[in-house]
Amino acid sequence: MGYRLADDTINEADIQALIAWLSDNPWLTQGKLVRQFEAGWAAWQGCRYAVFCNSGSSANLLMYYAAMLGGDLANHKVIVPAIGWATTIAPAIQLGFEPIICEADSQTFGLDLDHLEKLLVEHEPAAVVCVHVLGAPNRMDALMALKERYGFTLLEDSCAATGSTWDGHKVGTFGEMSTMSFFFGHHLSTIEGGMVCTDSEALYHLLLQLRSHGWAKDLPAEVEEAMAKEHDVLPFNRRFTFYVPGFNVRSSDLNAFIGLRQLERADEVMAHRIANHKVYQARFEAMGLPCQRNERAEICSISFVALADSQAHRAAIATAMDAAEIETRPLGGGNMSRQPFWRQRYGVVELPFADRIHQTAFHLPNHPGLAASDVHTICDAVQGVAR
Repeated sequence: MGYRLADDTINEADIQALIAWLSDNPWLTQGKLVRQFEAGWAAWQGCRYAVFCNSGSSANLLMYYAAMLGGDLANHKVIVPAIGWATTIAPAIQLGFEPIICEADSQTFGLDLDHLEKLLVEHEPAAVVCVHVLGAPNRMDALMALKERYGFTLLEDSCAATGSTWDGHKVGTFGEMSTMSFFFGHHLSTIEGGMVCTDSEALYHLLLQLRSHGWAKDLPAEVEEAMAKEHDVLPFNRRFTFYVPGFNVRSSDLNAFIGLRQLERADEVMAHRIANHKVYQARFEAMGLPCQRNERAEICSISFVALADSQAHRAAIATAMDAAEIETRPLGGGNMSRQPFWRQRYGVVELPFADRIHQTAFHLPNHPGLAASDVHTICDAVQGVAR
């Protein structure tokens, strides 16, 4: 493959360091390196607390569940984006929420805020989930104004947007909680892994319990002691007392070891992705092919996405990319209401721009292994397809 859509961010130096670390027979399951990675990530992200788990999908599940148990979500309605990932929406269904799907914005591909406000007035939802699609931040000024006006809990799926900023503020720092993914091909990788971030101490303590069975062993000692007294727990039983119905979605010190090394070069990786995205955006705007934009944002994308003129044009681009050994794919699941797991429960929701994305969107590679010249080569191949 000439140009892979994604490339591994775990390099040879990381592998050799991991081999050396493993040769000392270290602690491998969740331990001190997980706590170090969480602290380092919180500092880099600019939040008070971070909770490491085994995937970005599990991070979304924890975020929803913590919001449900730790907040006022009595009416159980949640607005979800049409464009995202299956496990952006799946926890709403799994946990018994009533999900309401929102149209996509024509510039960011995130939430269409005019449609969102109509849904807020009609349904009075307790929560809104926003996805910063492939790294493009939503229009955060207007979104936060709606949050202030209607009082919903904001949950940010930033799994594909690590390092993106809006007005200089990193995405994942606007809502009550946010999630990131460290899967292969994302901005940084821990093989598998995810993070939930929050500034709320109460939510942080709840997330720690939900991640590990519902027990309190990971809480600060004084917090665990107070809970044991409140619930009249036998002293000998305290380490194995379960306060909430939790999961087991922990990661490990092995993954955290890799994450700590990745974090050392995070700024360099993000800068490279942002620079590549700017080259793509300029070239595609010159071609007249729609792509994501947000004038107040730095877009740190995991891959670049644009819209073809039609389904036939996209098919022709896909054929040309295959011939040029440039990997491509659709944008996630497109209009998620057209996916079987949604439409079998709620029926298809006609959303014109989300449907256009469903029918014409295509990804192109963006990763630190690409130079600007590579991006131009890829753009030339797209430009050469007849329209």
